[in-house]
Amino acid sequence: MILYEHPFNERIRTYLRLEHLYARMETLAARDSPIDHHYALSTLFEIMDVAGRAELKTDVLKDLDKQKNALMPFRGNPAIDESALNQVIAELDRGFSDLSQIPGRVGGTLGENDWLMSVRSRASIPGGTCSFDLPAYYAWQHLGSAARQHDLSPWIEAVQPMRRAVMLLMRLVRESGSPQKMMASAGHFQQYLQQGKLYQLARVRLDENLGAVPEMSVNRLLVTARFVKFSVTERSLQIPNDISFELTLCH
Repeated sequence: MILYEHPFNERIRTYLRLEHLYARMETLAARDSPIDHHYALSTLFEIMDVAGRAELKTDVLKDLDKQKNALMPFRGNPAIDESALNQVIAELDRGFSDLSQIPGRVGGTLGENDWLMSVRSRASIPGGTCSFDLPAYYAWQHLGSAARQHDLSPWIEAVQPMRRAVMLLMRLVRESGSPQKMMASAGHFQQYLQQGKLYQLARVRLDENLGAVPEMSVNRLLVTARFVKFSVTERSLQIPNDISFELTLCH
């Protein structure tokens, strides 16, 4: 099975992008080769560009507080697992505290490292990190993998509070929805949404062996999916067959 996710708003779109970037950075940093660590650094710079926006930090803090306020009234409810509820509330408190304690922008302290910022300024230029451009960076790439990972660790940790907060928020969003079996007639699906209910994320799970890719469009009133045949050489064409899939709408 393969899972596709589509955001309803710009904030969730940014959270999904950050999840993608953090997962890539951590995978690359855990490897040993210099080229993997080069792209781990490049991904770190991308995270700094996205997570370093002041308005995003404010939005994440507001979302953490909103989630906590939504959960607090459930305390004392006999139908709710009190220990699980308290654990989630504690995670929200911890995420809020860790993120709010960052002075200024997320990753802003990394700007004090001149060597790292010299790499960042050249990394955006095609081929800009060649040995003649950045001899000190070239020397760093020739260190042992353990030495490079030792350097990478505090740089990555500087942006981890945002990662932990976003991962927690997205986990709660995903847990808010229940999967439903659906059928796309002749490769096309459309569903009107319940009025007055605001959704944040649509999740589509289908059999990867079908060779189908959902092209999705969502808004506050409607979810539409057009299933096209997967191909890297031919133009995307809608599949004429009925497609069975699983849809989860999260709020």
